[in-house]
Amino acid sequence: MTPPVLLWFRQDLRLQDNPALAAAVARGGPVIPVFILDDAGEGNWAPGGASRWWLHHALAALAASLQALGSRLVLARGDSGAELQRILRATGATAVYWNRRYEPAAIARDRSIKAGLAAAGTEVKSFNGALLFEPHTITNKQGKPFQVFTPFWRHCLTLPVVPPVRFAAKSLSVPAMWPDSMRLEELGLLPRLAWADEFPAHWTPGETGAQQRLKTFIAGPVDDYAARRNLPDTDGTSRLSPWLHWGEIGPRQIWSALQARAKATGVFPAGRGEQVFLSEVGWREFAHHLLFHFPHTPEKPLRTDFEKFPWADDPAGRGLRAWQRGRTGYPIVDAGMRQLWRTGWMHNRVRMIAASFLVKHLRLPWTAGAAWFWDTLVDADLANNTLGWQWTAGCGADAAPYFRIFAPVLQGEKFDPAGDYVRRWVPELARLPAKWIHRPWEAPAEVLATAGVALGENYPVPVVNHAEARAAALAAFKTLRGDGVVERG
Repeated sequence: MTPPVLLWFRQDLRLQDNPALAAAVARGGPVIPVFILDDAGEGNWAPGGASRWWLHHALAALAASLQALGSRLVLARGDSGAELQRILRATGATAVYWNRRYEPAAIARDRSIKAGLAAAGTEVKSFNGALLFEPHTITNKQGKPFQVFTPFWRHCLTLPVVPPVRFAAKSLSVPAMWPDSMRLEELGLLPRLAWADEFPAHWTPGETGAQQRLKTFIAGPVDDYAARRNLPDTDGTSRLSPWLHWGEIGPRQIWSALQARAKATGVFPAGRGEQVFLSEVGWREFAHHLLFHFPHTPEKPLRTDFEKFPWADDPAGRGLRAWQRGRTGYPIVDAGMRQLWRTGWMHNRVRMIAASFLVKHLRLPWTAGAAWFWDTLVDADLANNTLGWQWTAGCGADAAPYFRIFAPVLQGEKFDPAGDYVRRWVPELARLPAKWIHRPWEAPAEVLATAGVALGENYPVPVVNHAEARAAALAAFKTLRGDGVVERG
């Protein structure tokens, strides 16, 4: 009889298109699914509060799926290598299979674990279940990593995409004796305070929720994605990012679903919306590519000259707290930050606006913003979070040679012209006319009174003056590089 194999789940919490699972089943013999909560093994980037909420429910969904197959999910907490060795001894398993990760701490941990297991005579195999194209396989013509998205993605589009692995088994072979397992509640993933109470109204973690969201998106919204993806008050984006982060769906499944949709036309991508959406999948690939090749970037800028950027002082952290709490006095920024706190997610256009406000208007370090997003986003992903913040700060992989400044009023008027997004998340401004909702400090006194807005009382006055903050940001940037600058409306 073939000895058991440990199937080590990490950020691949699904059955379909799970190469490690497929290989474990094909090997024959019992399969022992295992998840280990190993915060220390994540280096400085253990899952934040919102991610832990998602992880709790994702593990519950995976456990239910395995139970339907006659199996179960073994839960453990602690050092991954030690826990795997313990379970190997307890079960007589002779192999460990997993899907690869690409974060610096995870790579180092996996390499050490693989060496230790192999030295002990354990069969170890790892697979790609997270990306279309693994970072070590992609180089430019000089054999170096790409640092600009467009040529990176153009190159990727010339490469074949491996089809998703179909899981059709009705049951999993189980061991004669199961090892000890913690209860899910014992992992302590859920918050002690009730700040996540609204999350269930917005999210259904688990593989089924991911598939339903993909189905809903490609049934219609994807057609208008190019035109509507920047409008925060519409359901114009896929919102698949948290499921992608925890691997409840994989990019090959998304690719395959869009290919199937394109069969009717014979053209792939079938339309402009699908083309732009796939490029966003490409940005995720690019983020992991950069993190793999430049592992220092979660803490330090890719462009080393930015290490000397003259960030502003923030006495007692007042500016940072105003930004975190959605109390900056700029409605589009405040709406985004409040959406983030209440739902664990923020529309991508508003993420750029809010991030730009922190690093340009308040001139506070991008690392402070990245840390806040890491703790409050259900889709907090080290690669994506790092790329987004470094792009906004102007210190990352970006072909544009200028210091970007997003004007919050102009951005609000352009992408939320009726003010409905602001009204939803900043209800104290709900009665303001669209003309004034993105600049309430300019509204006539009688308009404010009619709308019930008392600036400085129930809604803050702007924490900084836009023109003055812009000038200070440009002056700071000139001391660093002396390049030209462009303000983005």
